[in-house]
Amino acid sequence: MITNDIKLLRVTHLRGPNIWTYRPALEAWVDIGALEDSPSNTIPGFYDRLLTALPGLAEHRCGVYERGGFMQRVQEGTWPAHILEHIVIELQNLAGMQTGFGQTRGTPVRGLYKMAVRARDERVGRAAIAYGRDLLMSVINDQAFDVKAVIAELTDLVETHCLGPSTACIVNAATARRIPSMRLNEGNLVQLGHGKRQRRIWTAETDETSAIAESISSDKDLTKMLLSACGVPVPEGIVVSSPEEAWDAAQDIGLPVVVKPTDGNHGRGISIELTTQAEVEAAFPFALRHGSGVIVERFIPGNEHRLLVVAGKVVAASRGESAWVTGNGVDTVYDLVEDQINSDPRRGTTEEFPLNEVGIVNSPSIRQDLTRQGLEPDSIPENGRRVLIQRNGNVAFECTDVLHPEVASTAGLAARVVGLDIAGIDVVAQDISRPLAEQGGAIVEVNAGPGLLMHLKPASGTAQPVGDAIVRHLFSDGESGRIQIVGISGREGATETALLAHWLIGFSGLNTGLACDKGLYLGNRRVDSRSSKSFDAGQRLLINRSLDAAVFETDARGILSEGLPYDRCTIGVVMDVGGADELGEFYMHTDDDVYRVLRTQVDVVLDDGTAVLNAADPQVVEMAALCDGNVIFFGALSDIALADHLKGGGRAVYLDGSQVVMSTGDSTTQHISIGESMSRGNWQANQVLAAVAIAWALDISAELISAGLENVAVDLSSRQILETQQLEDN
Repeated sequence: MITNDIKLLRVTHLRGPNIWTYRPALEAWVDIGALEDSPSNTIPGFYDRLLTALPGLAEHRCGVYERGGFMQRVQEGTWPAHILEHIVIELQNLAGMQTGFGQTRGTPVRGLYKMAVRARDERVGRAAIAYGRDLLMSVINDQAFDVKAVIAELTDLVETHCLGPSTACIVNAATARRIPSMRLNEGNLVQLGHGKRQRRIWTAETDETSAIAESISSDKDLTKMLLSACGVPVPEGIVVSSPEEAWDAAQDIGLPVVVKPTDGNHGRGISIELTTQAEVEAAFPFALRHGSGVIVERFIPGNEHRLLVVAGKVVAASRGESAWVTGNGVDTVYDLVEDQINSDPRRGTTEEFPLNEVGIVNSPSIRQDLTRQGLEPDSIPENGRRVLIQRNGNVAFECTDVLHPEVASTAGLAARVVGLDIAGIDVVAQDISRPLAEQGGAIVEVNAGPGLLMHLKPASGTAQPVGDAIVRHLFSDGESGRIQIVGISGREGATETALLAHWLIGFSGLNTGLACDKGLYLGNRRVDSRSSKSFDAGQRLLINRSLDAAVFETDARGILSEGLPYDRCTIGVVMDVGGADELGEFYMHTDDDVYRVLRTQVDVVLDDGTAVLNAADPQVVEMAALCDGNVIFFGALSDIALADHLKGGGRAVYLDGSQVVMSTGDSTTQHISIGESMSRGNWQANQVLAAVAIAWALDISAELISAGLENVAVDLSSRQILETQQLEDN
């Protein structure tokens, strides 16, 4: 037995782009101790035990880039930290939180590794790392380990803490269009986009979902009145206040009838096809338990259908089916349900399953239908007898392709009449491929915030891209939800450059935020005087609905400990590479190490964005090749990299005496006089050059840049005096 332990010295949640990946990740510092001398191929039976514990590892590709690549590495010999990486990935996948990214790298300390894995939720990821370490030790020492119990616990964490499937499908559709997202609470409130261009969703409700429309939809009688007035077919109904009134209404409407809550949802409290006084009166208290009032409606024969309407158009349709069992003369109704219905692998109690399990003991509507057939749950139907168990529900059978255009048009009209941008329209019809008028069909409910799972994971048929439809409703083609984001990294002059860039962008007319070492600014107002280079401070800017642009200062320490506060940026600026002496706690000791960290700022520049780089720093110059967008160098004309960049037709900003020159190749040159403003504001040349390059990259004209520079020193000076006085007063 190997007695020394694998130790997790530190686990850091990198919430934004980092040295490992664009996505949030968990970085664990793993000390394998003496196991450094025991790669996997030296531990007897390790390969077989690991594969037995987690058979899915056979699919991992690893560096071989083909199925089985990872297990090939295990067979040839690899180290525990690398193996732990793949175990953690597999545990998350088995728990339903899909991920595929992981990397492990050594440090200068023998036996100490840095391991990073993608983690969509911090709590699930941390638990997977802890359990993964225990599982790995059990495999090494040939000890028992309950993998199923761990997967069950991780699955519970996923269901508790991760986004629900409806919200997740919208977020995934936004991500596919490179629209950024931010979770705003522990539930399903999510922001898509940033600043002024953001939109918000809460499950299948959006910031365009009217509170009035939602209130109307929850009032079934009011909804029907409005729909009927606009020619939408609805069942006749009467609101009642007692069982006796319910029976009187049923006789007036004509049997059979439906009794349901006036403001219920999810099918709760509904009793259908009632034909006797006893049934109607018994249904009244059942409906009242699930709402604030009761309505009696004409029964519409047919199957229940759910039509999802987005922006007035049907984008998906599902059909419900009745559930039946066939007697065998031996088993009870309860046992038949378990054997013939609930044994279907598509049924379950969680959102993972497209169909719900049928519980007959606690369902009044099912008990009622059994009573009509002269049965109880413990009755034994004769051999061959078909027994109706559930009339409706299980609305999970895809039928979008057969939906009649007239029915779709009517559903769209119903959503518009109520005023919902996204609605679940419940339609009862015998054949959804025919007009409702031909078959006496009707719209029975209009629902706000409809569930999307039935369209995402239908029991039969093809899943519909409902998330994409909702994103297209919120963002037209070509919209990214992004504002102008400027990220500035480095040590020398980064804060001053951020302040100056913030001023110039704001001077151009854009409402601009700033998070830097001097504080947090909204427009020209400093709202927090503390250093605001943190992830949380940056997020405060991105959620602000008034901002057109935002400027962020960051440094190597911030990237290593938190990650960048934004996923991508319009402008990425690197002032210099240095400061390795301040990063020893991260096991980084050289400028090359710092380079690997600060390149993150260039890696996240958008395809149509620009990297603004210091031409005087050779390692910063190397980052130009990493940029997906354009490059502007700043520095002196004597800098070789800058001169070569111009010769190749690139853009550069340099100082010529008291003038800043903005040049594209050797053809386009613009000059800005800055001598007086630099002396007044005590700005350093590189700070001004970088700020001018940022403004130029954002298409701010030379005239505006010049005017901004002429005014910036006086403005910043007076603003600082004012803020100092305010702090003293407080």
